[in-house]
Amino acid sequence: MKRAVFPGSFDPLTNGHLDIIQRSAPLFDEMIVAVLNNPEKRPMFSVEERCDMIREVLPSIDTDDCKMTVESFSGLTAQFAKNRDADAIVRGIRAVSDYEYELRMALMNRRLEPEIETVFLMADEEFSYVSSTLMKQVFELGGRVEGLIPELVEERMRAKQNK
Repeated sequence: MKRAVFPGSFDPLTNGHLDIIQRSAPLFDEMIVAVLNNPEKRPMFSVEERCDMIREVLPSIDTDDCKMTVESFSGLTAQFAKNRDADAIVRGIRAVSDYEYELRMALMNRRLEPEIETVFLMADEEFSYVSSTLMKQVFELGGRVEGLIPELVEERMRAKQNK
């Protein structure tokens, strides 16, 4: 059985994230969407809220026969992947700047856990400019994010904004 970890902050979950999940699912028997708990960042959503939203949205995308689970974690991605007996860490690449950053991370992860491979998937061109940070900024400034984040996530962002 081949198991992968797809780590990220997912604050908020974007359609770019879902694209990477859907396209990587045929490569693995199981995928763990791993939500990073990073207390240094100021997230819009709590870790629990992010995990819940991902669990609600995942059934709406086709992941073939790949079993999907959602977990949160703190600390090193490589250690989390090892603790979950993962064979791979999946990462999306949007641009050359992503590649430079992700390459450094992949090499460090390989040094920490040599038996775990990093698999890079190029972002679909439709989502090549979409990031969680950009989606939050556009949303908070009143811009439109339809088609770039799941409807459920946009609804939750509106609810947070109206509090």
